[in-house]
Amino acid sequence: MPFNTAQVINLGKAPTASDVILKFIRDSIADGSLDEGEPIRQDDVARLFNVSKIPVREALKRLEAEGLVEFHRNKGAIVTSLSEPEIAQIFEVRAILETNALKLSIPHMTEETFKEALGYCDAFADETDVARWSELNWRFHSRLYEDARRPFLINTIRSVNDRLERYLRVQLTLSHGQQTADREHRQILEACRKRDEEAAAELLYAHIMSACQSLLQHLPAKAPG
Repeated sequence: MPFNTAQVINLGKAPTASDVILKFIRDSIADGSLDEGEPIRQDDVARLFNVSKIPVREALKRLEAEGLVEFHRNKGAIVTSLSEPEIAQIFEVRAILETNALKLSIPHMTEETFKEALGYCDAFADETDVARWSELNWRFHSRLYEDARRPFLINTIRSVNDRLERYLRVQLTLSHGQQTADREHRQILEACRKRDEEAAAELLYAHIMSACQSLLQHLPAKAPG
């Protein structure tokens, strides 16, 4: 019997239960629903999705590799808590990786690159939903790196950004940083249009590290001990 290939679903690309749970937990950490140091109860998550604990454990192990959760004896998985020096170091890594990706990408950028990046830039500037800011911010940045044709590098950058997403939301909200970020995005994009790799990289590095400084100024003080 011949198959109707138009009706075939590529199950290799369909999200698994572990994928769905991972996204749910990652989003909950990013939007603050799950706070630093808060335990993630596997039984509760399994019940919520009507699955066994196996895909929950798989998702948590992947989130551990991303640095978003850690396992403690007698406590299970808890949301990772980062100190200010750790946050600063992660921002530094992000700046180094992203400026290199941008330099590799600029020689291969096309008008389509600039058009799509500008579209994300405009959407970010017009967005009033805080929950969407970090997503649109990532879409703008990642579009500038895609032409580097370095998927492993881009995936590494994404992993670093995932660790910082909850803090970026804090920074953009408390510092009213949306307008500043929009202005700096447009400056970076203009340097890319001019094929000025060094200027674009310098602007990007300053953009990332100034966001770090702004965040650290607005983070609530942590209780000692």
